[in-house]
Amino acid sequence: PEVDEVNPTFTWNDDDLKFLDGSPVIAATKSLQMKLRREYDALLGGDGALCDKFPDRFPRELFTFENWVWAFTMLFSRAIRLRNLKIGESLAMVPYADLINHSPFSGAYIDARETGDWLFKTGEEEVILYADRGYRKMEQIYISYGPKSNAELLLLYGFALERNPFNSVDVTVSIIPRTAEMVEANNSDEEADPLAEEKMEFIRNAGRDNTVDFPCYADRYPVEMLEYLRLMQMTPEDTRGKPLYAFDYTRTISAANEAAVLKSVVEAVRMQLGRYPNTEEDDANIIKDKGLFRLLSYNQRMAVRHRRNEKRLLKRTIAALEKQIRKKGLDAPDLQRAGGSTLGEVLPGDRVGKQKTALEDRLEKMGLPVDLK
Repeated sequence: PEVDEVNPTFTWNDDDLKFLDGSPVIAATKSLQMKLRREYDALLGGDGALCDKFPDRFPRELFTFENWVWAFTMLFSRAIRLRNLKIGESLAMVPYADLINHSPFSGAYIDARETGDWLFKTGEEEVILYADRGYRKMEQIYISYGPKSNAELLLLYGFALERNPFNSVDVTVSIIPRTAEMVEANNSDEEADPLAEEKMEFIRNAGRDNTVDFPCYADRYPVEMLEYLRLMQMTPEDTRGKPLYAFDYTRTISAANEAAVLKSVVEAVRMQLGRYPNTEEDDANIIKDKGLFRLLSYNQRMAVRHRRNEKRLLKRTIAALEKQIRKKGLDAPDLQRAGGSTLGEVLPGDRVGKQKTALEDRLEKMGLPVDLK
């Protein structure tokens, strides 16, 4: 197929991309566009690259940037990962198999296997589709391209889904510890954070940065985000002189710490909502006006639907967080700090019973229901 038949966002023109302003898809798209250009120049089209060194083998009229983009469009949208090849896992272009559409609810998958029966193998290999259930004659079969958000689907495949259980919006969480030098340099009236240097050393050792992007889903957000924010919201009233590494950030540290964490997530999500130049209601009105909506190009209509769904997801995230704050009593004044206790705190609405250790958490995530006494 041609590029415009697939239509991933990294091939959209600037007019169409403008309709995604405020969406994290823009940053991902621009990053991929720059990467493709950089790699094309380094390998083929730049000064001293293959088109210069071997013009007979790599004529510029054939090895153009447009053809390079076409090749990667095919690779991103049509290549299939075969895990059971004799040579090991590999990507492959499989005719006809690349026509199968995506459903996040499908358990069917494509893989390679050696031909022959269970006893005698021929030594050759074939690609086979393993169905997840019985199918009627002429019924369409779907496979899953993986647990991808609509942003990933738009970026690589040129479509998005109305019902996508893996849909998420990346939210940027940035908390820079206030060191004494920073407060002095900014002539700020704010007090320096006594734990600032220790926090910065902690996140450096953990391979993190002050600014981190986390995916927010309609009904959940990553545990890693809570762990990061619990660390960044620690105060001397929590530590009481104990080192930061003595605390288990997979647990609630204290009521006051957890309140600061959840409220900072709400603030980050609100900031993401504020990046869009228009509201969800504006998008709904555009979609509702069928005459106006039909005047937009296919890409622009896709962009309007996508940005509206992102805003709806973010609003649901805020509502869920605010409900959680109320349910746990974290909107009350004068919440308690940890006071040096590393045992954590069980809040109202948390699971009743013995709080799990970090090891028990890991075992449970592995599917091993082990209760350590």
